Amino acid sequence: MKPSNPKLFIGLLMTALYLNIPSPSVAQVGRHQGMAEPNVADEKELLKLPHLNSVIVKGILERRPFANIVDLNKFLSQSLDNRQLSELYTKMFLHINLNTATREEIMLILGMGNRMVREFLEYRPYTAITQFRKEIGKYVDDREVARLEQYVFVPINLNTASDETLLSIPGATPQLLRALKDPRPYKNIEQFHREIAKSVSAKEVVRIERYFTIN
Repeated sequence: MKPSNPKLFIGLLMTALYLNIPSPSVAQVGRHQGMAEPNVADEKELLKLPHLNSVIVKGILERRPFANIVDLNKFLSQSLDNRQLSELYTKMFLHINLNTATREEIMLILGMGNRMVREFLEYRPYTAITQFRKEIGKYVDDREVARLEQYVFVPINLNTASDETLLSIPGATPQLLRALKDPRPYKNIEQFHREIAKSVSAKEVVRIERYFTIN
């Protein structure tokens, strides 16, 4: 369908391009803006992060995948104090599930307080990351919404998710995308385990399972 006013349409399009306005996204994992994901970052990337040394990095690599940020924080707390952890979590974090994260998980997001935790919890269940942007945007500005988004995800419906959504999972590759899509529709999580285990390691199955729901 042609726009009713082609000149106006072209003008708006050029303005958006000039201002670098992002297009709507259906991805369910928050845009990371350079935030490292500890379950997939390689050794070289981890060693560049604040307060991580070779011993700590070795421990991360040996223990991952971590089930959640609380588990990772318990390990890191053996070597780093609260100030160091806060600085590290501006550069690295394990996404929290907006629909199931505990208060303890949410409070590990830098700058969180009791009021914002209540807002995170109030809008459950989240159906899309766009809903998170809209609801949290009632309380903070766009820049802060974008910062907070780096720390969260909304579970992805494995049977209906688009390629773009599936590829928003940290560490996703075209090979993983095919492995996820070929067996669809999935009837249950057990079938997911059986099918995906044919293509990836047991640790990788555990790592990516947390991002999915099967409906």
